[in-house]
Amino acid sequence: MSADPNAEREVDLARWRRALAALWWLPVAGLVIGAILGFVFAVGGSSHYSASTLISLGQPVSPGGTVIASYNTNPRAISEITSSASAQEEAAKAAGVHPGALRGNVSVGVVGTQTGTGAARTSPLISVTVNGKVGQKTQDAANALARIVVADTTAPYVGRKIATYQSVLKTTDTQLTSINSRLSALQKAVAKSNLAPLDQLVLISQVDNAEQRQGNLLDQKAKTEQQLAFAQNVESAKIVTPAAAVLSTAHSKRTSVVIGAFIGLLIGAIVAILGYGRIGRVREA
Repeated sequence: MSADPNAEREVDLARWRRALAALWWLPVAGLVIGAILGFVFAVGGSSHYSASTLISLGQPVSPGGTVIASYNTNPRAISEITSSASAQEEAAKAAGVHPGALRGNVSVGVVGTQTGTGAARTSPLISVTVNGKVGQKTQDAANALARIVVADTTAPYVGRKIATYQSVLKTTDTQLTSINSRLSALQKAVAKSNLAPLDQLVLISQVDNAEQRQGNLLDQKAKTEQQLAFAQNVESAKIVTPAAAVLSTAHSKRTSVVIGAFIGLLIGAIVAILGYGRIGRVREA
Protein backbone atom coordinates (compact mmCIF):
# COMPACT_ATOMS: atom_id res chain seq x y z
CA MET A 1 0.00 0.00 0.00
CA SER A 2 1.51 3.39 -1.15
CA ALA A 3 2.19 6.19 1.28
CA ASP A 4 -0.13 9.20 1.34
CA PRO A 5 1.67 12.14 -0.44
CA ASN A 6 -0.34 14.69 1.56
CA ALA A 7 0.83 13.15 4.82
CA GLU A 8 4.46 13.21 3.62
CA ARG A 9 4.09 16.87 2.63
CA GLU A 10 2.69 17.73 6.05
CA VAL A 11 5.59 15.91 7.71
CA ASP A 12 8.12 17.87 5.58
CA LEU A 13 6.46 21.20 6.36
CA ALA A 14 6.37 20.38 10.06
CA ARG A 15 10.05 19.43 9.99
CA TRP A 16 10.91 22.66 8.18
CA ARG A 17 9.01 24.71 10.73
CA ARG A 18 10.82 22.97 13.57
CA ALA A 19 14.15 23.55 11.81
CA LEU A 20 13.47 27.27 11.31
CA ALA A 21 12.27 27.61 14.88
CA ALA A 22 15.29 25.81 16.28
CA LEU A 23 17.90 27.48 14.06
CA TRP A 24 16.16 30.84 13.60
CA TRP A 25 19.44 32.72 13.89
CA LEU A 26 20.68 31.30 10.58
CA PRO A 27 17.99 33.02 8.40
CA VAL A 28 18.37 36.21 10.46
CA ALA A 29 22.14 36.14 10.01
CA GLY A 30 21.69 35.50 6.29
CA LEU A 31 19.28 38.44 6.07
CA VAL A 32 21.72 40.81 7.76
CA ILE A 33 24.79 39.59 5.87
CA GLY A 34 22.92 39.71 2.55
CA ALA A 35 21.75 43.29 3.18
CA ILE A 36 25.30 44.35 4.06
CA LEU A 37 26.75 42.69 0.97
CA GLY A 38 24.06 44.29 -1.21
CA PHE A 39 24.87 47.73 0.18
CA VAL A 40 28.60 47.21 -0.34
CA PHE A 41 27.94 46.04 -3.90
CA ALA A 42 25.88 49.17 -4.66
CA VAL A 43 28.40 51.56 -3.11
CA GLY A 44 31.40 49.84 -4.63
CA GLY A 45 29.89 49.76 -8.12
CA SER A 46 31.42 52.30 -10.48
CA SER A 47 29.32 55.29 -11.49
CA HIS A 48 28.67 56.05 -15.13
CA TYR A 49 27.96 59.25 -17.03
CA SER A 50 25.69 59.76 -20.00
CA ALA A 51 25.83 62.71 -22.40
CA SER A 52 23.31 63.27 -25.22
CA THR A 53 23.20 65.87 -27.96
CA LEU A 54 20.43 66.71 -30.44
CA ILE A 55 21.22 67.24 -34.12
CA SER A 56 19.02 68.50 -36.94
CA LEU A 57 20.08 67.00 -40.26
CA GLY A 58 18.69 69.88 -42.32
CA GLN A 59 16.47 69.93 -45.43
CA PRO A 60 18.30 70.81 -48.67
CA VAL A 61 15.85 72.10 -51.28
CA SER A 62 16.22 72.89 -54.97
CA PRO A 63 15.61 76.43 -56.33
CA GLY A 64 12.08 75.25 -57.13
CA GLY A 65 11.40 74.29 -53.50
CA THR A 66 11.65 70.50 -53.91
CA VAL A 67 13.32 68.57 -51.10
CA ILE A 68 16.56 66.96 -52.24
CA ALA A 69 17.32 63.42 -51.03
CA SER A 70 19.97 63.60 -48.31
CA TYR A 71 20.74 62.27 -44.83
CA ASN A 72 17.41 63.57 -43.52
CA THR A 73 15.69 60.92 -45.65
CA ASN A 74 17.97 58.22 -44.22
CA PRO A 75 18.78 59.19 -40.61
CA ARG A 76 19.96 55.68 -39.77
CA ALA A 77 23.09 56.47 -41.76
CA ILE A 78 24.15 58.57 -38.75
CA SER A 79 24.73 55.32 -36.85
CA GLU A 80 27.27 54.33 -39.48
CA ILE A 81 29.08 57.67 -39.12
CA THR A 82 29.24 57.66 -35.31
CA SER A 83 30.28 54.00 -35.14
CA SER A 84 33.04 54.33 -37.74
CA ALA A 85 36.59 53.94 -36.48
CA SER A 86 37.71 57.25 -37.97
CA ALA A 87 34.92 59.27 -36.33
CA GLN A 88 35.40 57.63 -32.93
CA GLU A 89 39.16 58.09 -33.11
CA GLU A 90 38.72 61.80 -33.90
CA ALA A 91 36.15 62.24 -31.12
CA ALA A 92 38.32 60.33 -28.64
CA LYS A 93 41.28 62.55 -29.47
CA ALA A 94 39.16 65.68 -28.89
CA ALA A 95 37.93 64.30 -25.55
CA GLY A 96 41.31 63.03 -24.40
CA VAL A 97 40.30 59.36 -24.11
CA HIS A 98 41.36 56.13 -25.78
CA PRO A 99 39.29 55.24 -28.87
CA GLY A 100 38.42 51.93 -27.24
CA ALA A 101 36.48 53.81 -24.55
CA LEU A 102 33.89 54.77 -27.16
CA ARG A 103 33.40 51.37 -28.77
CA GLY A 104 30.03 50.04 -27.75
CA ASN A 105 29.26 53.18 -25.74
CA VAL A 106 27.77 55.31 -28.53
CA SER A 107 24.09 55.09 -29.45
CA VAL A 108 21.95 56.98 -31.97
CA GLY A 109 18.20 57.52 -31.81
CA VAL A 110 15.57 59.29 -33.88
CA VAL A 111 13.47 61.91 -32.10
CA GLY A 112 10.19 62.40 -33.94
CA THR A 113 9.20 61.06 -37.35
CA GLN A 114 9.25 62.22 -40.94
CA THR A 115 5.88 63.41 -42.17
CA GLY A 116 4.60 64.98 -45.32
CA THR A 117 6.08 65.17 -48.81
CA GLY A 118 7.91 67.75 -50.84
CA ALA A 119 8.72 71.05 -49.20
CA ALA A 120 6.38 70.23 -46.29
CA ARG A 121 8.56 67.33 -45.21
CA THR A 122 9.57 67.49 -41.56
CA SER A 123 13.07 66.29 -40.72
CA PRO A 124 13.49 64.40 -37.43
CA LEU A 125 16.02 65.24 -34.77
CA ILE A 126 18.85 62.81 -34.14
CA SER A 127 20.11 62.12 -30.62
CA VAL A 128 23.70 60.98 -30.17
CA THR A 129 24.42 59.53 -26.71
CA VAL A 130 27.81 58.61 -25.27
CA ASN A 131 28.33 56.66 -22.02
CA GLY A 132 31.56 56.87 -20.07
CA LYS A 133 33.22 56.89 -16.66
CA VAL A 134 34.42 60.53 -16.62
CA GLY A 135 31.75 63.21 -16.96
CA GLN A 136 33.70 65.95 -18.76
CA LYS A 137 35.36 63.56 -21.19
CA THR A 138 32.06 61.85 -21.93
CA GLN A 139 30.48 65.24 -22.66
CA ASP A 140 33.39 66.30 -24.87
CA ALA A 141 33.23 63.06 -26.85
CA ALA A 142 29.49 63.48 -27.49
CA ASN A 143 29.95 67.06 -28.69
CA ALA A 144 32.87 66.04 -30.89
CA LEU A 145 30.79 63.31 -32.52
CA ALA A 146 27.98 65.82 -33.06
CA ARG A 147 30.36 68.19 -34.85
CA ILE A 148 31.57 65.34 -37.05
CA VAL A 149 28.00 64.41 -37.96
CA VAL A 150 27.18 68.05 -38.84
CA ALA A 151 30.29 68.37 -40.99
CA ASP A 152 29.66 65.07 -42.80
CA THR A 153 25.93 65.56 -43.41
CA THR A 154 25.88 69.20 -44.57
CA ALA A 155 25.55 68.77 -48.34
CA PRO A 156 28.20 70.41 -50.57
CA TYR A 157 25.25 71.86 -52.49
CA VAL A 158 24.08 73.74 -49.39
CA GLY A 159 27.60 74.91 -48.63
CA ARG A 160 27.90 76.31 -52.16
CA LYS A 161 24.58 78.11 -51.79
CA ILE A 162 25.70 79.71 -48.54
CA ALA A 163 28.99 80.84 -50.10
CA THR A 164 27.12 82.30 -53.08
CA TYR A 165 24.68 84.23 -50.90
CA GLN A 166 27.51 85.61 -48.79
CA SER A 167 29.34 86.74 -51.94
CA VAL A 168 26.20 88.43 -53.27
CA LEU A 169 25.70 90.23 -49.95
CA LYS A 170 29.28 91.46 -50.00
CA THR A 171 28.88 92.81 -53.55
CA THR A 172 25.54 94.40 -52.68
CA ASP A 173 27.03 96.16 -49.66
CA THR A 174 29.85 97.52 -51.82
CA GLN A 175 27.36 98.85 -54.38
CA LEU A 176 25.21 100.39 -51.65
CA THR A 177 28.23 102.18 -50.20
CA SER A 178 29.01 103.63 -53.64
CA ILE A 179 25.40 104.64 -54.29
CA ASN A 180 25.09 106.27 -50.88
CA SER A 181 28.23 108.37 -51.49
CA ARG A 182 27.02 109.40 -54.93
CA LEU A 183 23.55 110.21 -53.66
CA SER A 184 24.95 112.36 -50.87
CA ALA A 185 27.06 114.34 -53.37
CA LEU A 186 24.09 114.85 -55.71
CA GLN A 187 21.86 116.04 -52.90
CA LYS A 188 24.48 118.59 -51.84
CA ALA A 189 24.77 119.82 -55.44
CA VAL A 190 21.00 120.18 -55.78
CA ALA A 191 20.89 122.21 -52.58
CA LYS A 192 23.04 124.91 -54.15
CA SER A 193 20.97 127.96 -55.19
CA ASN A 194 23.24 129.23 -57.95
CA LEU A 195 22.47 126.41 -60.41
CA ALA A 196 20.71 127.02 -63.67
CA PRO A 197 17.21 125.54 -63.89
CA LEU A 198 18.28 123.05 -66.55
CA ASP A 199 21.31 121.89 -64.50
CA GLN A 200 19.16 121.59 -61.40
CA LEU A 201 16.65 119.45 -63.32
CA VAL A 202 19.44 117.14 -64.52
CA LEU A 203 20.74 116.73 -60.97
CA ILE A 204 17.26 115.98 -59.63
CA SER A 205 16.85 113.31 -62.30
CA GLN A 206 20.18 111.76 -61.29
CA VAL A 207 19.09 111.80 -57.65
CA ASP A 208 15.89 109.98 -58.56
CA ASN A 209 17.84 107.33 -60.48
CA ALA A 210 20.28 106.89 -57.60
CA GLU A 211 17.46 106.52 -55.09
CA GLN A 212 15.75 103.96 -57.33
CA ARG A 213 18.98 102.03 -57.65
CA GLN A 214 19.45 102.23 -53.88
CA GLY A 215 15.96 100.83 -53.29
CA ASN A 216 16.57 97.95 -55.70
CA LEU A 217 19.82 97.09 -53.95
CA LEU A 218 18.13 97.17 -50.53
CA ASP A 219 15.40 94.82 -51.79
CA GLN A 220 18.03 92.50 -53.24
CA LYS A 221 19.96 92.54 -49.95
CA ALA A 222 16.85 91.71 -47.90
CA LYS A 223 15.97 88.81 -50.22
CA THR A 224 19.53 87.45 -50.16
CA GLU A 225 19.65 87.67 -46.35
CA GLN A 226 16.41 85.67 -46.13
CA GLN A 227 17.81 83.03 -48.50
CA LEU A 228 21.05 82.88 -46.54
CA ALA A 229 19.19 82.49 -43.23
CA PHE A 230 17.08 79.68 -44.70
CA ALA A 231 20.15 77.88 -46.02
CA GLN A 232 21.99 78.21 -42.71
CA ASN A 233 19.12 77.44 -40.33
CA VAL A 234 16.94 75.01 -42.31
CA GLU A 235 18.96 73.39 -45.07
CA SER A 236 22.20 72.92 -43.15
CA ALA A 237 22.74 70.30 -40.46
CA LYS A 238 23.31 71.85 -37.04
CA ILE A 239 23.59 71.03 -33.37
CA VAL A 240 20.30 71.89 -31.67
CA THR A 241 21.29 71.03 -28.09
CA PRO A 242 24.91 70.47 -27.00
CA ALA A 243 25.67 67.49 -24.79
CA ALA A 244 25.90 67.75 -21.01
CA ALA A 245 27.11 64.87 -18.83
CA VAL A 246 24.58 63.39 -16.39
CA LEU A 247 25.60 61.06 -13.57
CA SER A 248 23.85 57.70 -13.54
CA THR A 249 24.70 55.28 -10.70
CA ALA A 250 25.34 51.77 -11.87
CA HIS A 251 23.25 50.13 -9.13
CA SER A 252 20.39 51.31 -6.92
CA LYS A 253 21.34 51.08 -3.22
CA ARG A 254 17.80 50.29 -2.09
CA THR A 255 17.28 47.60 -4.70
CA SER A 256 20.67 46.03 -4.00
CA VAL A 257 20.00 45.92 -0.24
CA VAL A 258 16.54 44.36 -0.68
CA ILE A 259 17.77 41.73 -3.14
CA GLY A 260 20.81 40.93 -1.01
CA ALA A 261 18.68 40.59 2.14
CA PHE A 262 16.20 38.29 0.38
CA ILE A 263 18.95 36.05 -1.01
CA GLY A 264 20.66 35.95 2.39
CA LEU A 265 17.38 35.05 4.11
CA LEU A 266 16.71 32.28 1.58
CA ILE A 267 20.19 30.82 1.93
CA GLY A 268 19.98 31.01 5.72
CA ALA A 269 16.63 29.17 5.69
CA ILE A 270 18.00 26.42 3.44
CA VAL A 271 21.07 26.00 5.64
CA ALA A 272 18.86 25.82 8.73
CA ILE A 273 16.64 23.11 7.21
CA LEU A 274 19.57 21.03 5.97
CA GLY A 275 21.50 21.53 9.20
CA TYR A 276 18.53 20.55 11.33
CA GLY A 277 18.14 17.35 9.34
CA ARG A 278 21.77 16.42 9.89
CA ILE A 279 21.54 17.19 13.58
CA GLY A 280 18.48 14.93 13.83
CA ARG A 281 20.28 12.07 12.08
CA VAL A 282 23.30 12.45 14.38
CA ARG A 283 21.07 12.34 17.45
CA GLU A 284 19.31 9.22 16.15
CA ALA A 285 22.65 7.52 15.52
